[in-house]
Amino acid sequence: MKTHQIDVIALIPGPNLRYLTGGVHFVLERPILWFLPLEGQPIAIIPKLEVPLFSQHRLPATLYSWTDKEGFSAAFEAGLAALDLSDKTVGVEGLRMRFFEGEILRKYAPETRIVQADDILATLRLIKEDEELQAIRHAIQLSEQALTLTLAQIKVGMSEREIAAILEAHLRAFGADGLAFDTLLHAGANTALPHTRPLDYRLQTGDPLLIDFGATYQGYCADITRTVFWGEPTLAFRQFYEVVQRANEAGRAAAKPGVTAGAVDQAAQAVLIQAGYQALIRHRTGHGLGLEAHEHPYVVDGNEQILEPGMVITIEPGIYEMGVLGVRIEDDVLITADGAECLTSFPRDLQVISNPP
Repeated sequence: MKTHQIDVIALIPGPNLRYLTGGVHFVLERPILWFLPLEGQPIAIIPKLEVPLFSQHRLPATLYSWTDKEGFSAAFEAGLAALDLSDKTVGVEGLRMRFFEGEILRKYAPETRIVQADDILATLRLIKEDEELQAIRHAIQLSEQALTLTLAQIKVGMSEREIAAILEAHLRAFGADGLAFDTLLHAGANTALPHTRPLDYRLQTGDPLLIDFGATYQGYCADITRTVFWGEPTLAFRQFYEVVQRANEAGRAAAKPGVTAGAVDQAAQAVLIQAGYQALIRHRTGHGLGLEAHEHPYVVDGNEQILEPGMVITIEPGIYEMGVLGVRIEDDVLITADGAECLTSFPRDLQVISNPP
């Protein structure tokens, strides 16, 4: 904070607050803000119904609460007066803070300078501690268990929505806190849609099935993608799969301490480009993984962030021909002192599945 000349960090409920204080809050329309000053005790301004969750936070703080009947004005006025933000700089989560929360800050601390602090906060979370890595490993383990069981239960004729529901039920049963993100599960030509929720399309023999999903455990995420095939794969699918598998291998091989995140992207994308699929590339090779499914460092050409031991990234090259098919293979990788460890163990070889309708 001193380096960036920030006097106070203002946090809303989410991954940064959880990382710094250990606590969570349920957020809808009620404003919740935590203020972490460079000097002095933190201040939390929260609705009264969230007060029972206050004890989760490992960081001592002065509490200002308000009821729905009272409204939040008096609590914010008192809390911000106690902070004395006059002529001070407050760093906010500019990519997360809602407009009305910013307006509250401007109203009750009008002489405050507000700056964006997202990059500063992201840097704090780049290197995972052992406890964080244990949670990520467990999230991956139960995700892979759920995927194994789900693939054994899928039948031709099931809709994408039905298959996703089975997978998500298994995640919960194995102990997931929740989903790292909305499950992306597509069959047939829908596999060419990199980011869309499950639809009503029903699985048929001769279809690819792409599943991109992950559990959360103790707040930490898994993010895994596998593409399988029902029945005898087409030549086009085999060709797509083979080149994406090689791109995944190249990306994982390039991931090591001392290289840039951009270099890892280049290594994976080069395989796709050399095979003639440049026009079918829709996204970067990967991203960081932790309290969020997508966080720094982003594995994209041009990112000069140096990979360091303790960082966790995904390697997920894919190619997509709209209206025909798409293939993506995604693994979670831990950068270590002497290379990298692939945290995902689910098979990457082409899986051909056949069962009666």
